Amino acid sequence: MEGDKLKYKRVLLKLSGEVLAGTRTFGIDFDAVSKICREILEVARHGIQIAMVVGGGNIFRGAQAVSMGMDRPQADYMGMLATVINALALQDNLERLGLPTRVQTAVVMQEIAEPFIRRRALRHLEKGRVVIFAAGTGSPYFSTDTAASLRAAEIGADCLLKATKVDGIYDKDPMKYDDARKLNFITYLEALSKQLKVMDATAFSLCMENSIPIIVFDILQEGNLKKLLIDGEPIGTLVSSKRGNDGYGCG
Repeated sequence: MEGDKLKYKRVLLKLSGEVLAGTRTFGIDFDAVSKICREILEVARHGIQIAMVVGGGNIFRGAQAVSMGMDRPQADYMGMLATVINALALQDNLERLGLPTRVQTAVVMQEIAEPFIRRRALRHLEKGRVVIFAAGTGSPYFSTDTAASLRAAEIGADCLLKATKVDGIYDKDPMKYDDARKLNFITYLEALSKQLKVMDATAFSLCMENSIPIIVFDILQEGNLKKLLIDGEPIGTLVSSKRGNDGYGCG
């Protein structure tokens, strides 16, 4: 699909730290980062505006630190700094591919990145630049999934893409149960009532209130981002308000 035929013209891509770790258990797998950035470049060339929110669990896990006795706000601030490291790694790779990129942080660190300013972010997107939002919301007690939903609403994203290592949402844990069934579509309310762990309740609620569809998909499967955004294939699981006429759903 090209131009006016594109279903989603501005998207918010949420990348977890786990995805950036690739085959590692800790740190950044630069092969995985390079692969993801090439996928982003491919869809950006078709005129899709791309913003991103990145997690930091591959570098620091706040929940684990809290379980060991660390103060929750302190752990969350450390997690925010980890997301900035990941954002800079993505920016470097994207710009080496020739795609202009800006990092905006919710915690001011002007020597490293721009502060988050909504109107400036919109201007970057309109100019074809990728914008990476780092440091979560800037406040403790909020996940990067919630930050992704918030930023998606603020920039008027047509869709929130939740990039994971699995190919969608299942009715039960596919790693534990052989009979787990993949769901092609689920409503926001079903996701909330089932307490699905793919995103937290605040993130689901923000998207529901602002009618932003969520697509959960496997970013590490080569070509998936293009299939989803350019070819219009029903990749992954759609979370939305109601099922569409095509059997896959609509926002």
